[in-house]
Amino acid sequence: MKRYLFFCLLILMNVACENWQKSKMEPVYNKEIVEKAHLGKLIMEQECSLCHDPKASMVNRIAPPMVAIKRHYIDSNTTKEEFMEALIRWVNDPETETKMPGAHAKFGPMPYMPIPDDAIAQIADYIYDNELECPEGFGSCFQKVHMKGSGMEKCNYVDYPDAEGFYASIGLSYAKEAKSLLGENLAKVIREKGIVEAIDFCHSAAIKLTDSISIMNNAIVKRVSDQTRNPENQANEEELRYILNFKKALASGDDMKPIVHINNGEVNFYYPIITNTLCLQCHGKPDEQILPETLSALKFVYPKDKAMGYGDNEVRGIWSINFDTDN
Repeated sequence: MKRYLFFCLLILMNVACENWQKSKMEPVYNKEIVEKAHLGKLIMEQECSLCHDPKASMVNRIAPPMVAIKRHYIDSNTTKEEFMEALIRWVNDPETETKMPGAHAKFGPMPYMPIPDDAIAQIADYIYDNELECPEGFGSCFQKVHMKGSGMEKCNYVDYPDAEGFYASIGLSYAKEAKSLLGENLAKVIREKGIVEAIDFCHSAAIKLTDSISIMNNAIVKRVSDQTRNPENQANEEELRYILNFKKALASGDDMKPIVHINNGEVNFYYPIITNTLCLQCHGKPDEQILPETLSALKFVYPKDKAMGYGDNEVRGIWSINFDTDN
């Protein structure tokens, strides 16, 4: 009997392991939605649209649209298998594997994305067989510029109307890189140890992680606020004005566009930090979003804490980033 139970347990463990491995390889979607849409389209929208959104304005675009990737990687002689292999190589090694040197120079290399090869193959399958949404003016620009062999660096879908727009895209890329690094590490601590342990992580590691992004990009990347938790994040007088401006813009429903100042070869970039549900576990209202044990830990680590009482979708502070124009 014991041997039989052990055998059954072993089978169940194998099945669970296989399901777990499968869940790592493929995103989970509602079955009815998957049946109506190509899985590669769903994965592309989930994993790629934030940076490669064809609807993004010039000032907010931080990467070329997906249709540009299709045009550069697929021609009349490219098979679907060749495109899949090329896309997988690029996503796994974005620093060197690219057929878009103009966009690579304009935006920098794509950050490494831990997307499983099977998921990338699904994206490639969808891109290869389907028309993708184009930004306005993309088709004529591609014909004029790319077909002459001069690359896409002058094409209007990646170009900017002025220097401020160009440097805004650089500032946004630094902010996104820092936000991703902080978010991934914070989420890991919360998942493995809980919210209370995450407070110690933020206290000891958050500024160090932001500084690492500064060093990598030869820039000064800061998060500052008018209601600080860590006194080192206190906004100066100029930054306080911009925080107020962003709060007014959000309240009136205006676009939250970056603020960029260029002076003597230096760029100062400012962009709002907006609260979400995750933020409110430590920055929301005490005894509502912030649990009692979390509140006690916050008071112990940050006795002068002012960064509470926020609601969802509010300006908690700004990214304040300084870099040289030749970055």
